[in-house]
Amino acid sequence: MEKYKVGVVGCTGMVGQRFITLLENHPWFQLTAVAASGRSAGKTYAQAVEGRWKMAGEIPAEAKELMVLDIEKDLDAFVAQVDFTFCAVNMKKDEIKALEEKIAKKECPVVSNNSAHRFTPDVPMVVPEINPGHIKVIESQKQRLGTERGFIAVKSNCSLQSYVPALHPLREKFGLKSALVCTYQAISGAGKNFQTWPEMVDNVIPYIGGEEEKSEQEPMKMWGEIVDGKIVNATEPAITAQCLRVPVSDGHMAAVFMTFADGKKPTIDEIKTVWAEYKGRAQELELPSAPKQFLNYFEDPSYPQTKLQRNLEGGMAISLGRLREDSQYDYKFVGLSHNTLRGAAGGAVLLAELLAAEGYFDRK
Repeated sequence: MEKYKVGVVGCTGMVGQRFITLLENHPWFQLTAVAASGRSAGKTYAQAVEGRWKMAGEIPAEAKELMVLDIEKDLDAFVAQVDFTFCAVNMKKDEIKALEEKIAKKECPVVSNNSAHRFTPDVPMVVPEINPGHIKVIESQKQRLGTERGFIAVKSNCSLQSYVPALHPLREKFGLKSALVCTYQAISGAGKNFQTWPEMVDNVIPYIGGEEEKSEQEPMKMWGEIVDGKIVNATEPAITAQCLRVPVSDGHMAAVFMTFADGKKPTIDEIKTVWAEYKGRAQELELPSAPKQFLNYFEDPSYPQTKLQRNLEGGMAISLGRLREDSQYDYKFVGLSHNTLRGAAGGAVLLAELLAAEGYFDRK
C-alpha cells in the first residue's frame, strides 16, 4: 500500500524522538517532515538533537537530513508535506490548544500526545482497545472547526495505561463501583533520564503536578458516551489516585484496588479469564503496532517487574500480577506499562493506525 506522509511537531523532545524511532520502517507511515520551535529551525534533524538524543539506538537514517521547520513561521510549508501529523510539543496548555487547532484548520489531522485537548468535548481521547467508537465524534468536531479533513484526536495520560486497560473489561462485564490507584512513574515521563536528572538517583518524589487529577478524571471521559456531538463523561467507577515519581528509566507501575458493583463480585479465576480473553478493536483489525495479547497476567508473585516486562510485545502490551482479595476493597492487583511506548508515542501511533484503518485519513 502507498504510505501516508507523516510529520512530527515537537520532534526534538523525548516523546518526539520516540515518534521518530517508531516511524522508522513503519508499514503504513512515512516520515516526511519535522517541526519544532524557532531554536531548532533551519538545522537538520541530526544537528537539532546533537547532544540531546535520548533513545537507545541511533537516529533513523530517514530523519537525519530532514530540515527542521519552525512550526509557527513555516506552518504552511509543513502541512503541505504531510497527510497528517503527530504533535508532542512542550508549551503552555493554551498555546498547545491554539496550535493544534491552527494545524487542523489547515486541513491537516493532528494525533496529539499532549494533554491540552483531552477534555475538549468533541475531541476523542482514545485507547484503541478501550473506546474506539469515540472517533465518531470527529465529524462534529469538523463542523465546529469548519474543516473537511482536519481534526484533532488525542491519546490519554501515560499512567492510565498501567491500570485502565485491566479495569475496562471488568467494568464492561461485571460493573465497577470504585477503584484506588497508586502509580509509581518513571522519570522518562517527565522527559528526562538519569544524566539530566541526577537528583532522582536513589530518590522518590511523592508529587507529580496535575497527575492525580488526570488519573482520576481521564478514565471517565474514556468510559463516557457521545451525546449530541459531544463526549459526556461516565460517573462510575469513582477513582482516587496517588502518583509518585520513582528512580526508574522507563515503565509506569500501578497498585490497584477495586470494588465491583453490588452483587456482581467475580471470582479470581473469572477475572483472569476475562483478562486472558479480552481483545479490542486494535486486535480485531490487526493494527501494525497492536500487541497480539493485550493483557498478560503473571502467576509468579514477583512479577510484573519493570525491567523484565516493560518491553513486552514491543512495549505495547500490559502486564498484570498479584491479583488477590483485599480486606477493604474486593480485590487488588499490580499493573505495568511502558510509558513512552504504550503510554505516549506508541499509543499515539496505534491511534493513528486505528484512524487510518477506519478511513479518517486520506492522501493529498
